[in-house]
Amino acid sequence: MRIICVDDEPLAVEYTVGQCRLLSQVSEVKGFTSAQEALDDLMIHPADVAILDINMPQIDGITLAARIKEAHPQTAILFLTAYKEYAFDAYSVHPTGYLLKPVSQEKLASELRCACGAARRSSHAHVHIKTFGAFDVYVDDRPISFKLARSKEILAYLVDKQGSGVTRAELFAAVWEDRLYDRKMQKQLDTYIRTLRETLQEYGIGQILEMEKGVLRVKPDTFVCDAYLFYSGDSDTINAYRGEYMSSYSWANMTEAILSWRTNTTI
Repeated sequence: MRIICVDDEPLAVEYTVGQCRLLSQVSEVKGFTSAQEALDDLMIHPADVAILDINMPQIDGITLAARIKEAHPQTAILFLTAYKEYAFDAYSVHPTGYLLKPVSQEKLASELRCACGAARRSSHAHVHIKTFGAFDVYVDDRPISFKLARSKEILAYLVDKQGSGVTRAELFAAVWEDRLYDRKMQKQLDTYIRTLRETLQEYGIGQILEMEKGVLRVKPDTFVCDAYLFYSGDSDTINAYRGEYMSSYSWANMTEAILSWRTNTTI
């Protein structure tokens, strides 16, 4: 596992590089005090994990992460910064973790193990579905864009059901809650489902969704999902869970509570 560390403070780079070298799965680690030098190195030697400061001159950490992801989508990003106010902006580039300085040796090692695990899984996954935090779907590590927000939510609900069949009426009751399932809404639901299927087909992943006799379900064997890895007992994924699951959807609260309970019982 190759790791790069980028921070404009030499002592911070030295500390982070030293901690990385303590991990048995790390084969190479290199530190940089210049974001541009780090980018130049990555063009020749891709990294599995990039540990980045955010507040840096010329090229800040968030911009650097975006450029790294553009060149090497499989690289896991771990932010290590003294500024908690950057957290919201940082998550626009889908980092594996966000740590505040000063960080303990144990906490950094834990986050590095999670980042290394994410990098390994990402490199082998054609379709990856992220449910921790916000819901997103990636094809070859690039997020797909849904034409309609409701279509995305429908897929999220089906993923939450882990491959169990869901009727249109059940789907409507969960997503629209107290709305009346009349003829007008049935037509709207059909439109959202059709648009969802078209989007998946456009990205070449139509096989993840199955519909037969009015029952919809996802096919779990066609993608990698962080929640499914959590349920299987994957230690890296369990450690990576931060208490938020499909945070945009109210119907996901029950699953979020279950995940949090399982996390507490395994610590």
